[in-house]
Amino acid sequence: MHAQEDETLFLGSRHYFVLLVLLSLLGGLIGRGLYLQIYEQDFLTSEGGQRQIRIIETPAYRGAILDRFGTPLAISTPVDSVWVNPAEILENLEALKQVTQKLDLDYRATVTLLKQRADREFVYLKRQLEPEFAKSVAAGVAGVYLQREYNRYYPAGEVVSHLVGFTNIDDIGQEGLELVYQDWLRAQPGKRQVIRNRHGEVVEELAQLKPAKSGKDIYTSIDMRLQYIAYRSLARAIKYYAAKAGSAVLLDAQTGEVLAIVNQPSYNPNRRTSMAAGQLRNRALTDVFEPGSAIKPFTLAAAIDRGRYDLSSLIDTSPGYVMVSGYPIKDVRNFGKLDLASVLRKSSNVGASRIALSMEGSELWESFRDYGFGEPPGVSFPAESSGYLRHFSQWQPLDQATMGFGYGLSASITQLARAYAVIANQGRQLELSLIRKEAEVESGNEIARHVMKASTALQILQMMEQVVGPTGTAQRAAIDGYRIAGKTGTAKKSVAGGYQKDDYVAVFAGIAPVSNPRLVMAVMIDEPTQNGYYGGLVAAPIFQEVISNALRILDIPPDDLPGLKPKTGQGA
Repeated sequence: MHAQEDETLFLGSRHYFVLLVLLSLLGGLIGRGLYLQIYEQDFLTSEGGQRQIRIIETPAYRGAILDRFGTPLAISTPVDSVWVNPAEILENLEALKQVTQKLDLDYRATVTLLKQRADREFVYLKRQLEPEFAKSVAAGVAGVYLQREYNRYYPAGEVVSHLVGFTNIDDIGQEGLELVYQDWLRAQPGKRQVIRNRHGEVVEELAQLKPAKSGKDIYTSIDMRLQYIAYRSLARAIKYYAAKAGSAVLLDAQTGEVLAIVNQPSYNPNRRTSMAAGQLRNRALTDVFEPGSAIKPFTLAAAIDRGRYDLSSLIDTSPGYVMVSGYPIKDVRNFGKLDLASVLRKSSNVGASRIALSMEGSELWESFRDYGFGEPPGVSFPAESSGYLRHFSQWQPLDQATMGFGYGLSASITQLARAYAVIANQGRQLELSLIRKEAEVESGNEIARHVMKASTALQILQMMEQVVGPTGTAQRAAIDGYRIAGKTGTAKKSVAGGYQKDDYVAVFAGIAPVSNPRLVMAVMIDEPTQNGYYGGLVAAPIFQEVISNALRILDIPPDDLPGLKPKTGQGA
């Protein structure tokens, strides 16, 4: 009986003891809670905020590059990048393995990388993915998140790649206009303060700390209708003549705007893994060559401007060659006595040499400099070349003689086009531009420098018209219904110590229409190896195809229709 009473007493005491312990713990929790709420409130608020409040970037898009009418050449498209919080994702390696498989990443290498960066909260796994695909990768995986970015896309691909260039994965310009106008085009991301839940999702916007600012658009001078035609024509010619390379530039003769600028070989900026370094340069602006007979109009212009010759002057080219400092300068045959127009039409090297030697070296040098040779074209493009025009004080008589027909100096095809624009523009030299000029500039208010007498420019233009005529060297540049002027050039390529025997540069530069010059185009084909190599055969047809289309597209009226020509016996 006593034993039973003792056991009951013991159980009752234990019950009260357990109850006392539980009450003590509850009291401690309540006390701790009150203490934290009263004395540690600021600390807890700060700690909670640090775990939920984040400052995140608000994306902004890079400015677009457009042709003169707004056709996009470079635009930014939205993409998503996949990133992780290493501390979170490393707790779920199976999920990480699935993510790496979807992203085609090496699982072991990824784990090693994340362990090395375990002290960080943000590590990219893969950037700039198609949004829907990126969303499927991150869906339902703790520690895997998406960040909106913009990827640069080039709708015209290789057709305009040398002009536009490209950006890197961080949207920083690397080549072309993307590089030149980086500060103008670049986007300035904003910053905002948000609250995120444990899944990384934004649940509340707190404040905008810095507004996002997108880049500014650029309207280039390019007309994509003409750019496509020029690119297609050049590419076809390079293939047909099995040439090493080629370039062509089309200018608005009245404003100096570049309407088309194309090169071969080219590259597609949307496929950067396949780009080779040699394909990236804009050959029309960076590569130089000896232009050969395409220089002759400027030799004649310099002499006419200084009163050395006029249209009635005759140059004796007999017996078909001339010896200068012991070296022969030859024509294809003995042309006898030629007037200036015939020197151009027959492309006489002897005639051009005699004209060049009739002037002081300083006079010829100064004229060539005025026409733009030996100076960069001034379009503010990376690595644009100034060509080579040695100072006259270093010339020997042979140098001056060969300078007259395009040897001993070098120029880019853009420099050559700019020089021909002087002839087309009544002796005035306008600044070239790859950016669309404003309306007041296009209307003729731009300040232009006279570098050739207007009367001389007109005479040279009329002489070059004969070059494209039935007896000239550029018959393949003729266009029905239009008066065309131009000059061919065929030059051997120079090497150390002389010239290559069978490697040539074929050149043609021309103006249309003669009655009211609107367009100037220069074409260069480097090392044509089959189906011919003369400028009139290789380069002139490219001019003809592009300009005939350009005249139609730009609605430039014909100036050589039968109804426009004076009848026999009537005044011209």
